[in-house]
Amino acid sequence: MSKKVLVVDDSLYMRTLIKDALSGAGYEIVGMAANGESAIDMAFELQPDIITLDNILPDMLGIDILKVLKEEAVPSKVVMISAVGQQSVVEEGLKLGACDYIVKPFTTEQLVSVIGKIG
Repeated sequence: MSKKVLVVDDSLYMRTLIKDALSGAGYEIVGMAANGESAIDMAFELQPDIITLDNILPDMLGIDILKVLKEEAVPSKVVMISAVGQQSVVEEGLKLGACDYIVKPFTTEQLVSVIGKIG
């Protein structure tokens, strides 16, 4: 059974890139969200196995979304994807339960490899 993935990024280009890379690798993309509010709604509703989560969204930070998912005990595994690669931000994401942290720009091979390790 293929793993279900929710893609969260405010950039349509990034959402499409991630979706194409992961569906090409056999993952099922069950949803795509452009902001934090819809990401949280979709995480509850769709219960994806994996969430790729951008850290800088128009309405909130990915770190804040992680806090909500953790508080509500959403079982999805989260991989943070962000242009912000500061060590403190990466560490906070991992401390809040993200399984890994990918810094943009990244290759599709890198993405598929990281998702494969946690999935």
